[in-house]
Amino acid sequence: MMKVILNADVKSIGKKGEIVNVSDGYARNFLIPKKLAVFATDGNIKETTVQQEKIAENKAKELAEAIQLAEDLKGKSITMTTTVGANGRLFGAVTNKEISNALKEQLSLTLDKKKIDLKEPIKQLGSCPVKLKLYPNVAVEITVVVTE
Repeated sequence: MMKVILNADVKSIGKKGEIVNVSDGYARNFLIPKKLAVFATDGNIKETTVQQEKIAENKAKELAEAIQLAEDLKGKSITMTTTVGANGRLFGAVTNKEISNALKEQLSLTLDKKKIDLKEPIKQLGSCPVKLKLYPNVAVEITVVVTE
């Protein structure tokens, strides 16, 4: 058996950065030539540990920023103006992309349209709660007000 550090996720072996025991042939003939792993020397182990600490530090920083942004956005609303037909029905609908553009204009927040959790496009006048996913397990609800 040989100890190697994985450079990428390898199915049924382990995730990137893990130190695993694999057979000598598998390591020498498959993992190392394809640059999926490196030998687990003291220097490589130390380097991997430092990289994982940096990654963890960055994730913690991003999480703190997302939580702060969620606190800032709590209770905020954005206003969308659109053309309206009979009975208050909209021509077209308010979609994720339009909400993303309005967030950028009104709240100076650049957010990918995929992070706006809208079950279906808004087709009525009035206010509608919309969930924004800022980070895994960090979401905030804002109000989208649709006016004529």
